[in-house]
Amino acid sequence: MDPSLEDAIAARLEAMDRDRVIDRIWEGDHTVWSDHPQEVSDRLGWLRIQREIGPRLQEFEALRRDVMAEGFQTALLLGMGGSSLAAEVMHQAFPDSDGLRLIVLDSTDPRQMADVEAQVDLARTLFVVSSKSGGTIETLSHLAYFWEKIPSGRHFIAITDPGTHLEQVARERGFRSVFPNYPEIGGRYSALSCFGLVPAVLCGIDASDLLEGAERIAGFCEPGIPARLNPGAWLGAALGEAALAGRDKLTLVLPPEIELLGHWIEQLVAESSGKNGQGIVPVESECPGSPAVYGTDRLFVVLGDDGQLSELEAAGQPILRIPYDGPAAIGAEFWRWEFATAIACHVLGVNPFDQPNVQGAKEATAAVLAGKGGDPRTPALESVLATVRPGDYIAILAFLPRNPTIAARLSRVRHQLRDRYTVATTLGFGPRFLHSTGQLHKGGPNTGVFIQVVDEPPHDRPVPGQPYTFGELEAAQAQGDLDALRAHGRRVSRVGLEELERAFS
Repeated sequence: MDPSLEDAIAARLEAMDRDRVIDRIWEGDHTVWSDHPQEVSDRLGWLRIQREIGPRLQEFEALRRDVMAEGFQTALLLGMGGSSLAAEVMHQAFPDSDGLRLIVLDSTDPRQMADVEAQVDLARTLFVVSSKSGGTIETLSHLAYFWEKIPSGRHFIAITDPGTHLEQVARERGFRSVFPNYPEIGGRYSALSCFGLVPAVLCGIDASDLLEGAERIAGFCEPGIPARLNPGAWLGAALGEAALAGRDKLTLVLPPEIELLGHWIEQLVAESSGKNGQGIVPVESECPGSPAVYGTDRLFVVLGDDGQLSELEAAGQPILRIPYDGPAAIGAEFWRWEFATAIACHVLGVNPFDQPNVQGAKEATAAVLAGKGGDPRTPALESVLATVRPGDYIAILAFLPRNPTIAARLSRVRHQLRDRYTVATTLGFGPRFLHSTGQLHKGGPNTGVFIQVVDEPPHDRPVPGQPYTFGELEAAQAQGDLDALRAHGRRVSRVGLEELERAFS
């Protein structure tokens, strides 16, 4: 690692001790991040959730036993962002657990909905309706769709904050279970709360092991331990100082069995840090390349041993290595990264718990659905890519079905873009990415070059009770995001998938 970056990290850790930053975080002091307590003082429940949720595991386990005894086979999770990503990670990490199979539906694309329906027997499916706000448009649309097909509360459970519209609907319809979550935990910090653990237990995962791992690492991050020995503070200081030094492209290298952890870290870091012109750009699932395709804006974080990066390390790229003890370490990593992200945001001077630019995209979508959308025409792809400069990143935003075939096609283009322009690349599927990197795209530094990939589904599905279909909702979300990006002066071009591939054939 560059000695100047090492010195900056060391100085930051000393300053954190001097300013009692760790103590103040545990005390709930909002001034660590903001002069105002709003969306800070009531968002720190994740610090101790691993100590508080344990007694509820029996309730989750009782539900698993009951539904399996009745012949249920699949848990279909209807949820976006923080309401689904952690559960998806845990299901991947423990594929042989004795429980329900988990499928996550976080797309409004009619083709992906058709793929999901083809994979399940609806009569043996438990629908897990998951939304912190209780008003997420995608989740409520999915609920309306599947309720029309299976109008029986015995097939549905809800996870939401107390008092939400979703809780009211769930109780009125006699849902099998309603799990009120802890309102002092924000969505992206909710991995070890009901949002992550209810689906995990339904899949047969031993959540107590995950909580024990989280508590062990939390014990090393408590007051009284020097910041240089605090694993969460040290990682957060490194992320923040690297970003201040221009190395704001956090490139994750993860073991294949927990590759989806990158999606969860991406949401946590991007949505927490990307605001007020600041931000860390997480880069996940980008395959390592030769030293020639990287600039001076990268920070690599490797979980476990990975020999692929020795050439990059020899070329002077900074690489941080975190030990990995197998899937059981997932609980510890959730907690470590939550604490580290909060520290990194302290370093950057931003509030990690708000999302000021997310509402704008939602309003833009609503405007399109009301017939007031903007112009779908954009500059040509070639002219937008001609603006790419060192320190930029290229983000592919695909409003397409998320499946292995399309992901592979987009990944090929992504790596061609990286190698040709020697900049970091990201790949997100809409509307999923709106709940993870969408905040960073609009509120972070204006270094993103965005390629929106769209097409029109050949078949559609209705949204019961609404004047629009799922295809129309997806199109409105794509146009709304395009309008929001342009409103923030971002460089963006809209293309079809085949057109994008032809440009790099």
